Amino acid sequence: MRRRIVAAAAAVLAIGLGATDARADRQPTAAPERPAVETAPQPDLVDLRPADVERHVSRPRRPATGYDLTNPQVVAGGLVVPWGLDFLPDGSALVAQRDPGTILRVRPGGPARQVARIADVVAGGEAGLLGLAVSPTYRRDGLVYAAYTTAADLRVVRFRLAATPVPQVLLSGIPRATFHDGGRIAFGPDGLLYVGVGDAGAATRAQDLTSRNGKILRIRPDGGVPADNPFPGSPVYSYGHRNVQGLAWDRHGRLFATEFGQNTWDEVNRIVPGGNYGWPIVEGVAGDSRFRDPVVVWPPAQASPSGAAFTRGTLYVAALRGTRLWAVPVDHDGTVGVPVAELVGTFGRLRTVAVAPDGALWVTTSNREPRGVPPAADDDRVLRFPLTHRQPTP
Repeated sequence: MRRRIVAAAAAVLAIGLGATDARADRQPTAAPERPAVETAPQPDLVDLRPADVERHVSRPRRPATGYDLTNPQVVAGGLVVPWGLDFLPDGSALVAQRDPGTILRVRPGGPARQVARIADVVAGGEAGLLGLAVSPTYRRDGLVYAAYTTAADLRVVRFRLAATPVPQVLLSGIPRATFHDGGRIAFGPDGLLYVGVGDAGAATRAQDLTSRNGKILRIRPDGGVPADNPFPGSPVYSYGHRNVQGLAWDRHGRLFATEFGQNTWDEVNRIVPGGNYGWPIVEGVAGDSRFRDPVVVWPPAQASPSGAAFTRGTLYVAALRGTRLWAVPVDHDGTVGVPVAELVGTFGRLRTVAVAPDGALWVTTSNREPRGVPPAADDDRVLRFPLTHRQPTP
């Protein structure tokens, strides 16, 4: 069965490559976050997983979500492209609005309140105020971290909440673009900050270790380079990425990242220090020892994967063009099971997914951008799906 799956994936990949002509450099298309209009129905279950690594063979296990996905609470509505989201110690959340460059504080049952505006944010296309991360030691230092684009670059900063905060720059000078900025940031279980950076429309940067584009970066909370990074003196943690927008760790400390492909495959990758994930030489499964193969691939119409979150043995992935929430089971040994599509078409484009301190699943919509899904009257929204029962964590 596993050989048949790989053969089928390879055949579809070959067809996709032929349909996108013979461009050797596989340059990005002009609109990488594809519109949500599909020309034909797509199946909600896919099993196109690389099987060349014996420890990561898919198993036909449906994830038991433990969430009531039928009747979410609308925590906040009427927002403008909510992008980054993270939680404060009291259980309230900070939400970044991409285009206006503002940060809101929201909580179930209470009004959304603007708590900061980053003055030098310059939005446009996929650029603007992107990832947010609350310091793991927030009770002591009160720091919030953000990734955003200015007129000149993509940068990562930290600051204390204020109407107009004064950011301390940790990383700057990273080339920005209208598309492919990446921008997701998250603290890992090691207390270090991880940053997903897109190739900014120049695919060759992803293989260039002197460039920070097309990479996952790893830095100390003060912006310094950790001594155990795979490339001495460099913030680069992994490379060969096109546009990483999701970072999540399982309970064993394994990092998974979601990535936009070009025309054929979107990906979930298991990230290892120093790993080369192939872009732009390959999209999807390479079967080449020089590159790390993804653990899940989807056709773009089913995904365009953005935010990711891990809880109780399941990786949740918010899909934009796919207008769904993917639930990907991952066993204790890292074995990836069959992804299951939830919320298909129910709320439109989904950007971010996060697990709250009380275990609830929070999801943001991204319909107030010109990508093919008419917004609902109360879009964009922050949705809360309650935890209905607890279950053992693999």
